[in-house]
Order: sequence, then C-alpha cells, then structure tokens
Amino acid sequence: MTVKHLATGLAALGGAFIIYIGLSYLLDPQTAAAGFGLPTWPRRDGTAFLAVKGVRDIATGLVLFALLLSGHRRALGWAMLATAFVPAGDMVIVLSNNGSPGTAYGIHGLTAAAVAVTAGLLLRERRLPATTPRSGETASHPGVGAGPSYPR
Repeated sequence: MTVKHLATGLAALGGAFIIYIGLSYLLDPQTAAAGFGLPTWPRRDGTAFLAVKGVRDIATGLVLFALLLSGHRRALGWAMLATAFVPAGDMVIVLSNNGSPGTAYGIHGLTAAAVAVTAGLLLRERRLPATTPRSGETASHPGVGAGPSYPR
C-alpha cells in the first residue's frame, strides 16, 4: 500500500466517521451527548443544540468528501489540518469542565492526532513533475502526433 492510498483511505474514513457522529447527534442526541465525555449535557429543549452539532459534523464530513472526490488533495490536507482543531478543542472543553479524562484523551485527543497525521500525509504528497515535450511536440500542443503523454 502506498502512502497516497493510505492517506486516501484515512481521509475517507475520517469523512465517513464525522458524518456518522453528526447523524448520531441528529437521530439520538441524548445517547450521543452522553458519550461526549462531559458530566452533563442539554436535556429536553436543549437537544436542539445537539442537533446543531450534528448538522455541523455532517457538513464537515461532506466538505472532506467533496475535496477528496474532486481530487484537490492539497486542499484536503489543509482542510483536515484545520479540522483537527475541532477534536482538540473538544478535548480541552471536556477536560476543563470536569469531564472524563479517558474520553477526552482516548476519543477526542486520539481523533485530533489521527486527523493531523492524515493531513500531514496528504500535505507531503508530491505532484508529478511536468514532463518535457517529446521530439515533434510543442509545449502548447503536447502529444500532437505522438500518442498519450503520460508520466514516464
């Protein structure tokens, strides 16, 4: 498996996972909130705030998939690096509100690290160098009379 395949798989897994989390907050907000790691969470009318979190998580996953599927791998790397701020911030929030340290570090901290590592793998990918025209080709008309010009 190449680094590119690994980065692609991790990015897809990250996008799918955050969409799943978002759906959990929309479909069963009380259960999802209980697993977040805070000692208390909104009840009854407060569950609307959990739905807001769910929608934003789904949107985050959709942005990652849009960048992945459109082939904008460098932008995907930067987006994932920025996205790593969310679970890191969640970890700090849980720890600063007497939440579960195990959940803070084990879920939010590890997620932040995994997203940052995936971002690093994507950002270190190198583009193929531009090929020079072959004999009989011009830079403005590559491949004229000479078959496909794939990287050699």
